[in-house]
Amino acid sequence: MWLPGLCKRNLPTRCCIVSTAIRKAMDRPIVAAARTSQDNSMHLNENAARLCDQIVDDAMWLKVRPERNAIGTLVVDFGIDAPGGLEAGRVLAEVCLAGLGRVQLIPGEPSLWPGPCVAVTTDHPVAACMASQYAGWQISGDDYFAIGSGPMRAAAGRESLYEKIGNRETSPQAVGVLESGSLPPAEVCVDIAAACQVPPDQLTLLVAPTASLAGTVQVVARSVEMAMHKLHELDFDLHRIVSGFGTTPLPPTAADDLAGIGRTNDAVIYGSQVALWLRGDDASLEQIGPRVPSSAQPDHGEPFAKIFARYHHDFYQIDPLLFSPAVVTLHNLETGNRFQFGHTSPEVLKRSFST
Repeated sequence: MWLPGLCKRNLPTRCCIVSTAIRKAMDRPIVAAARTSQDNSMHLNENAARLCDQIVDDAMWLKVRPERNAIGTLVVDFGIDAPGGLEAGRVLAEVCLAGLGRVQLIPGEPSLWPGPCVAVTTDHPVAACMASQYAGWQISGDDYFAIGSGPMRAAAGRESLYEKIGNRETSPQAVGVLESGSLPPAEVCVDIAAACQVPPDQLTLLVAPTASLAGTVQVVARSVEMAMHKLHELDFDLHRIVSGFGTTPLPPTAADDLAGIGRTNDAVIYGSQVALWLRGDDASLEQIGPRVPSSAQPDHGEPFAKIFARYHHDFYQIDPLLFSPAVVTLHNLETGNRFQFGHTSPEVLKRSFST
């Protein structure tokens, strides 16, 4: 139960709220498990809104800063002026997944990179990763730019992706995550709310720069999503995928967003290991499997910063199929067979993370 007055819907305008909640056990999860409805709809934005209520309640503990702007949109700072942290990044990633996945920090493989890994588990991979987490919305305004992800994408439903996966939804509220170095101005919030068909005061935006601790965690928590997206680009039927698990080494937080983009992409491209559980025939898995890992692409082998510079810092010139995990393992639930493809590249991670 939330304490009266601390629910995000009661936040005073431009007033930073801090938590008075006392944790009974440090290891209990911050976010409550998201419910699903009896009509098989995931209610992505409603799930995420409940997680945001608890984030506001735990703002001091998470070291984040929520406030309502002049038009009533709840904007939560995860690393611009607020310090944020590892736990803030973990719950931010779970909001990206609309509460349909679990994100944890686990010990890493010293032979790959001597640090923790970000692990993602989901039993709703299409809804959690593709309909919600995928960073498919470019947000722009006068002197403002952000990469948008989270369930607000399903409320807007503008991407052609939804024609294949479904999961468009009409919701009384919308929740999004912005990868940006600054908080969105009011006019950008108005545009996002209009696209999602909600009033501005029913919109919640969580914002973190790539070059922040929370932002780094939430970006590298996309291992399963990147495997799913690669399979989508290869015209694989995503609805065959039942569950997903992935790990990615957590890179050092970069000094600026450009360096952060390089390190976080390298963490996935050269260090992520993803397992997917699927149904169907083995032959199709053996055929498509070699094309899924990042090593299948010609640009593989150099730190992403060098690749990015070679293409004049234009993402659209880079082969989109490069953005995929280093290792993908496909488990066929019907035949019991397992197929593994790709390899990690610790030497590239060392070059990337040490610069």
